[in-house]
Amino acid sequence: METEAEPDTVILPTVWLYLQSLDAQPFFLGLVLSAFSLTELLSGPMFGYWSDRTGKTKSVILLSNCFEIAGNFMYFVGISKWFLLGSRLVAGVGAGAGASIFGYLTRCSSTKDRVPVFAMAMACRQAGLLIGPAFNVFLRYCTFHIGPFYVDKFSAPGIFMCALWTLMQFVVIFMFYDLTPSPMESLHQEREPLLKQTDDQSPLYGSINCVHDPSSNQDDLSSLENPVTASDSSITNNPICSHDSERNETTKKSVVGLVREEIVVLLTAQFVTFFNQTALETLVTPLAQTYLGFEDLQNSLLYFLCGIEMLFGFLVVRTLSRCCSDRIILAFGLFICNISCIWCLLFLAKPTGSYGFLLAEFVIGVFLQVLGLPFVSVSQVSLFSKVTAEKTQGFNHGLRRSVGGVATILGPLWAAGLTQNLYIMLGTMMGLLILISVMVILSYKYLVEPAESED
Repeated sequence: METEAEPDTVILPTVWLYLQSLDAQPFFLGLVLSAFSLTELLSGPMFGYWSDRTGKTKSVILLSNCFEIAGNFMYFVGISKWFLLGSRLVAGVGAGAGASIFGYLTRCSSTKDRVPVFAMAMACRQAGLLIGPAFNVFLRYCTFHIGPFYVDKFSAPGIFMCALWTLMQFVVIFMFYDLTPSPMESLHQEREPLLKQTDDQSPLYGSINCVHDPSSNQDDLSSLENPVTASDSSITNNPICSHDSERNETTKKSVVGLVREEIVVLLTAQFVTFFNQTALETLVTPLAQTYLGFEDLQNSLLYFLCGIEMLFGFLVVRTLSRCCSDRIILAFGLFICNISCIWCLLFLAKPTGSYGFLLAEFVIGVFLQVLGLPFVSVSQVSLFSKVTAEKTQGFNHGLRRSVGGVATILGPLWAAGLTQNLYIMLGTMMGLLILISVMVILSYKYLVEPAESED
């Protein structure tokens, strides 16, 4: 299943050609790619909050899969370019479950194992990115009817993904289970509101065989003189009321606590990473078609090779996490991304030369861009989960993914509108990378897991 905001990768290599067959203008590609991210941005925090409050991640996933099934079926039907746009809006709602999935992964892993767990989760996504485009090699030969609908190389990815999401529903129903707290953990959570009242009481508070303290008479008299205060304290000591009030107070504190320097840096890294990634993805297909003559088969092979590279990158990050801290991995990933953007500015903003030279420039630029993504994405997600409250991880990751959703909306729109003016487009990407690099350097000492006493 998806763990980050990105459209189904089987669709990506052919979506531009599909839109061209429906008489769509170049800017419409940016609208279609951004539509998925728009609804994912809105649904992510809601799904995350739902899973935090109820603890039922399975229900969230089952509901979100229904939107994925409906959206991909609409893509298969493909009546017009506007219907295609609507299909991505519907499918994007289902991607919001990624916030609940990341919250689930955070709760079932320790901080020491956080990077390997997230790296493996994202590696599974990249395995899908690796395998997905490869299916177009076979889907491009589809020419048959399903009832009134004609299946060709453009609509086949839609019905194929619809079938896969339907299969996923049965996998989740029979093979996925929500976390159940242990009896000791549940007992601790029930008693925790009462125990916190001892901060203002004597050490013998709540003891059955305590020695009578003369000062208790004074407390009794004061309680009689202030009946309202006594009733308020009885309500506070009620386990149910205390638990609900504490949970609401924890949520408020967690939301307020998100406005901290290190969290702002990590959310900015999320935005810049996804903005540059989606902008480059939007640029790759038209650029390869214009200068290299790539069609659907070549685009599928290109995404296939990028998937192999990213899968290898996530495995490298998982290995490095044993000896390197999250912030070192983040800094290294940003360094590679800066080198990639400089290369693209020098060689891809105005491509010249023979076909072989153009191909080499294009491949190296894409290779460098893809190489840095695993280092930045895994490290900033891991750090974000460590510096935010564990009780609201679903909502926190929903907010993080919403920031990424804004980036994946603006990225394709920005790139699609500037395909003829690459210096401005790539210069903006370079400026964002310089900004986040400076922010990481200035806040480097804060990008660590806080001590347990600070929770």
